[in-house]
Amino acid sequence: MTLPVDPVENLAALIRCPSVTPAEGGAQTALANMLKPLGFSIDRPIFSEDGTPDIDNLYAKLPGDGRHLMFAGHTDVVPPGDDSAWRHPPFSAAIENGEIYGRGAVDMKGGIACFVAAVARHVGENGPLKGNISLLITGDEEGPAINGTVKLLEWAGAKGERWDAAIVGEPTNPDRLGDMIKIGRRGSVSGTLIVHGVQGHAAYPHLAENPVRGLVTLIDALLYPVLDEGTKDFQPSNLEVTTIDVGNPATNVIPAKATAAFNIRFNDSWTGETIMAEIHNRLDHAAARDKLRPGRETPIAYELFWGERPSHVFLTRDDKLIGTLSTSIEAVTGRKPHLSTSGGTSDARFIKDYCPVVEFGLVGRTMHMVDERASLSDLEMLTRIYQRFLADFFA
Repeated sequence: MTLPVDPVENLAALIRCPSVTPAEGGAQTALANMLKPLGFSIDRPIFSEDGTPDIDNLYAKLPGDGRHLMFAGHTDVVPPGDDSAWRHPPFSAAIENGEIYGRGAVDMKGGIACFVAAVARHVGENGPLKGNISLLITGDEEGPAINGTVKLLEWAGAKGERWDAAIVGEPTNPDRLGDMIKIGRRGSVSGTLIVHGVQGHAAYPHLAENPVRGLVTLIDALLYPVLDEGTKDFQPSNLEVTTIDVGNPATNVIPAKATAAFNIRFNDSWTGETIMAEIHNRLDHAAARDKLRPGRETPIAYELFWGERPSHVFLTRDDKLIGTLSTSIEAVTGRKPHLSTSGGTSDARFIKDYCPVVEFGLVGRTMHMVDERASLSDLEMLTRIYQRFLADFFA
């Protein structure tokens, strides 16, 4: 029986599966085929919800006595874009100059491939683990994240699964393998702001009400003053306006409404509820003040719609998990990793409600880019890091 001990072969098999969200593309089937020879039990639940695509998920478990470690991640990938812009076809897993090319190579099929290889090497060299390992893999991380990790955690929890710690294999390193472990993330919430006016001819503004002026006033109130200066563990919170639109093709028509979308990344100075309350307060005050402008008798008429439920800020404080992983990284790479809370969101925001969780994977410089690729030497080092971690974590 051949065990999946080579991370490059594992990754090539996964890259060749065109698993662009929400398509499974064969990737979870390929993963299941790697895990079965190791003795993993495999479940493949599909979750659904009105208005969203059905999503394939995978939960695999290698049972044992002792602590339970979860490895979490996703097999779905973002679209490759124009195939002709790639040096090699995006699902070919071509190897050139010590790198393997393909969509998902670093985000995050590479992390999955290395973890599977690490488990295979450990089992092949040492026999059964002194504990439990599970892989919680979704096909919905790059999409709306509705029928993926959230429901997979609930499903597994309802079956009695409990975990002591989790690693998410996202690409966490900015420049070199071993640079960084993510031990937390800022929260995130998005909103859409609509200002209503009165449509009219641009030459007769007294007969209309231009919503662009009101939108500019409200946006200014959202941006200034800054939300905070940062905290001990987190960088400053920031609000970014991501689009402004009036849907108006005519240059001589005052539009009836103006819309802006924004996203906030907030630190532990805030909760989802308090940051949204702050935004409402700023808008209300700015809208009311605007009626003091000469010629304006009423506040700015606006609506605010919040997007998906907020992703809450979190910080992992688990010395065994963080310390064991840090020691493993330093032993293999010679680098002491920086403990960071930077970057965007990941599915760790859901896992934190079930057990302590950190993130560590490949170098992320090419994720979501044309010619996404992973270094073969990094794949081998990451496998050795995971293998060392498994031995120490279950010791």
